[in-house]
This record gives sequence, structure tokens and C-alpha cells, in this order.
Amino acid sequence: MTAIEFVVCDGGPAPGAPSPRPARREVRLDGRKIRTVDIHAHCVFPQAMALMGLAFPGHSHPADLAEAALATEHSLAGRLAVMDAQGVDVQVLSVNPFWHRAEPDLADQVITLQNEALAEVTARHPDRFAALGTVALQHPEQAARQLDHAVRKLGLRGALVGGSVEGRELADPDFHPFWTKAEELGALIFIHPQGSPETASRLGGSGGLANVIGNPLETTIALSHLIFEGVLDRYPGLKICAAHGGGYLPSYAGRSDAGIKTFPATATVPLKKAPTAYLRDLYYDSLVFTPEALRHLAAEVGADRIMMGTDHPYPWVDDPVGHILATPGLSDEERVGMLGDVAASVLGLG
Repeated sequence: MTAIEFVVCDGGPAPGAPSPRPARREVRLDGRKIRTVDIHAHCVFPQAMALMGLAFPGHSHPADLAEAALATEHSLAGRLAVMDAQGVDVQVLSVNPFWHRAEPDLADQVITLQNEALAEVTARHPDRFAALGTVALQHPEQAARQLDHAVRKLGLRGALVGGSVEGRELADPDFHPFWTKAEELGALIFIHPQGSPETASRLGGSGGLANVIGNPLETTIALSHLIFEGVLDRYPGLKICAAHGGGYLPSYAGRSDAGIKTFPATATVPLKKAPTAYLRDLYYDSLVFTPEALRHLAAEVGADRIMMGTDHPYPWVDDPVGHILATPGLSDEERVGMLGDVAASVLGLG
């Protein structure tokens, strides 16, 4: 049994789960039960971290993992308790990259361990968990093979990638083999920012700006490059979901259209449509923080492009289900889609 730990998005340990396990909350609309799916939930495998010489907080040494497996079912029970309390039926697990500096052999060991462990967890609780695999995107051809194995052999639903890879944009032609494979497989690629180290000198001080500004900024930059460098034209069948409501882009995308009209020489790659039109080709999680923000996101990208996301176990939103139910201007059909139907369709959950 491979040990699993549930973490906040910066890799730290999760807060304790409610005890005893609460009654499972049922979500209903118009009298019928709704299956809810959380697209954005983090975990980590200490054994994989140990391969990189890293220790998960609480383990005294990277190699001291003999007892870690004993905590696996306890960790899962704690996660299930939180899900029950929130009304989350299915959680899609993913691991944030910490292996981008690993050479190919070591990277393959890390990815193999993690993907097999994710498959193990989802096989033990197929009604409660699905998973996005991990790939060593610093080695694009290798990442394409890893994605193929994760989806075809292990039953994972896609992969999580960072918003950049050691300073390289996801739109870099080096990554075309990976995007080719993702489109071929119909796999969901979840883009989760890893921060913007280039802006670190301005995002220090009070307020956690490296996270609250840096993370959505990285997503905004990543998506903008994928649009303007023609990646979404080259691979029109890609399924991409952007964390944190797509960063700042959906709230200010009109400037992208205006920019190439005002300064046409800056558009060095011909596009098939206006930049804002590509927003409706992407998917987004619902992790924005007010009903008005979610209403606006739906107005800009379409309610049918939004999936519930919690960033669990980080407590950004106390009631992710209520967040969607309380958003004005949505039809019941749109709420059902956000709560679970869109994710179930995109991921093939049945």
C-alpha cells in the first residue's frame, strides 16, 4: 500500500479532518439528487518525494517511510469525512509538480510511483475518487509516453501540469509532442500555477501576494501564450481546465482583442478567431470567491465550461456547493452542470 497525504496547494500538510465522520450531505435540486464532482483537490505521496530527497512535513527523514503506509486509510478516512460534510461525492485527485529538475531516469521513477499510487487509491474507492496523472513535462516526449500509460493502462483521466516549466511557457514548441498526445487521448489537462518566481521581488511582504496575486497571474500568462502562439488553433481538440477560474484572463480578456487591433504588429502569429473567443474552448474551476465573480465568469466563458473546484484541503471556500447554488442568474441545469455533470462528461465518469 502506497502512503498518501492530503496537502494544501503549496505542499504543506492538511488541517485535521472533522471527527467523528459526519453524515453525508446530499445535494438536491428540484427534488432530485445531484452527483457532485470536485475537479481540484491536492494530494502527495511521501515515497515519491523521498526519491527527490524531499521529506513531507511530519516525516523526520525522506527515507523514513516504513510506517507511512499505516496512515493511508486514516488519511483517506479524513478526506472522505470532509467530502461528506461538504456534499462532495467525487473528488479528482492531483499532485502539484515538484520534480521539474529531475533527469529522465529519476523523473520516470517519480512519475511511475505517483501514477500507480493514484490508480491504487481510485481503485479502492471508485465511487469517491478519480485522478489526474503526473508527467515529467520538462522532458516532453517522455511526458507524452507517461500520459499515454496513465490514461490507457492505469485509467487516470488526464494530468495536472504547472503554468510553466522551469521558465518555459507551455506554448513553447518543445511541448508540442505532449499536446499532440493529450489531444489524441482526449485527456483533460489541468493547469495549476506554481507561482511566478520572476515577480518574487515585488510579491514579498504582507498579504501572501506570491500566492494571491502570483498564482492567478501565472495562469493568465500561460493561457494567453497558448492563445496567442496558436497552440489552441494547432490542437483544437484539447481539453484544458484552468485553475482558480482561469486567473485574471476571463475578467480582462477584452483587452486582448483590443490590443491586436490597436497594435496589429504585435500579433505575429495569425489566429483563426478573436482572442476572447478561445475562452469558450477552455474549462475552468469555480474557485472564485463571490457569487458575483462566479456569475461573471459564467457570463464570459459559458456556464457549461465551469466545474466545481475546491483546492481542497486549503479552505478557500467554506461551502463550495453552496457557492454555486447561491450564484445569481444561473438556471438549475447550469447549476447541475457546474456541480458535477460537466466534469463527469469531460472526464468520462459515467
